[in-house]
Amino acid sequence: MTKTAAETHAETQPRGAIDRFFSISERGSTIGTEVRGGIVTFVTMAYIVILNPIILSGSQDVAGNSLSFPAVGAATALAAGVMTILFGLVTRLPFAFAAGLGINAFLAFSVVGDVTWPEAMALVVVNGLIIVLLAATGLRKMIFDAVPMQLKLAITVGIGLFIAFIGFVDAGFVTSTGSASPPVGLGVAGSVATVPTLLFVVTLLITGILVALRVKGGILIGLVSGTVLAVIAEAIWHFGPAADGKGGWGLTVPTLTGSPFSVPDLSLVGAVDFGFDLNKVSAVTLIMIVFTLVFSNFFDAMGTMTGLAKEAGLSDEHGDFPRIKSALIVEGVGAVVGGATSSSSNTVFIESGSGIGEGARTGLANVVTGVLFLLAMFLTPLTSIVPSEIAAAALVIVGAMMMSQIAHIDLTDFRVLLPVFLTVTVMPLTYSIANGIGAGFVSWVLIQALSGRARRVSPLLWVVAVGFLIFFARGPIEALLGA
Repeated sequence: MTKTAAETHAETQPRGAIDRFFSISERGSTIGTEVRGGIVTFVTMAYIVILNPIILSGSQDVAGNSLSFPAVGAATALAAGVMTILFGLVTRLPFAFAAGLGINAFLAFSVVGDVTWPEAMALVVVNGLIIVLLAATGLRKMIFDAVPMQLKLAITVGIGLFIAFIGFVDAGFVTSTGSASPPVGLGVAGSVATVPTLLFVVTLLITGILVALRVKGGILIGLVSGTVLAVIAEAIWHFGPAADGKGGWGLTVPTLTGSPFSVPDLSLVGAVDFGFDLNKVSAVTLIMIVFTLVFSNFFDAMGTMTGLAKEAGLSDEHGDFPRIKSALIVEGVGAVVGGATSSSSNTVFIESGSGIGEGARTGLANVVTGVLFLLAMFLTPLTSIVPSEIAAAALVIVGAMMMSQIAHIDLTDFRVLLPVFLTVTVMPLTYSIANGIGAGFVSWVLIQALSGRARRVSPLLWVVAVGFLIFFARGPIEALLGA
């Protein structure tokens, strides 16, 4: 029976304080749908509580210090919970937050080669404050609009390849050959010769199949399945750590000991240091690190929010969505909170699309997801049994997902092809996200300008390119300035 206009209007009227606050009925949703959507989003994002500590705790800083695995796990869950709830309450949008994989990789594999972990997290805080300022003044959207879409997409693809490459290395699937040419090879002497690496392959296939079948929580299920297999394998064969020379586990040995519950270790909260020793690290280096952090954070978040808003049917023909200015400001706050908790910059997660697919349309779904993240703080001992070889499979899967964005780039024009190619390939080949972004921006500006298209290049893009030229020449510049 067809509903009358009055009946339809009645169904979309707020039915309580929560409904009115989040505009649930107005957006055609229900409280039950929002709760389900929030749960689904958490399930698809929960892997970050495992992956983030593996990435961050696996690298020593310039002083030889590492972050505590359990502490990073607890901080990751805390920051994700707080930011997801805050974003939901302020913007009323169903976009969940957690530590961004691109930025945490940049910190672990690039930044801490120049500074300590507390100093690196201080730089993340500075990055967040800059983003908040840019968003509050409206400059953030202006800068975002100035960068060609091809380069925005290329950055995402490049970070995806970089993350996947890290996964292959962590799994022992790609290893050093010990010779100049080729510098890397497959496994041990060209073979997958260890059980941990074999389990990486198995976990990758399991996870890939689940994601291909669009199973909600496919990445998490794959991680759990691979970890169970790893625990069983370790219980039978007792490989131990790889340092024993027995082809063992690279980072953590998958054994079950003690209770899976614990009081969260929040010792990293507030562990930031703004007292940079300029005798050990130059001001130019610090500026370029912040510059790169801002750009990585900046473009990834803007693109993700635009895509999610479109998927949820909340954006207009210009791509704008409700409370967009508040959303951009709070996203910057995510970087501040992430740095202050040593969990790396927190940003919008594309996995929020799974909850939106389940029907989530409001910030209530975010509140549900955030509460589940806060509960996850008490389960961090479980994360310590996940070996890096298993977690590496998720890195490769996420890298593949990010790689899919290349389908939206028209590569028939060589003026576009070369900058995109440089952006995408330089990142993994030089083990630096900053290098890839810089190569893409500089080549784009120069090729466009010198092939008769200088007027098409935004003045803001020229400023960015000059900044990266300084970044690439920072060694000679520092020597010239006596830094």
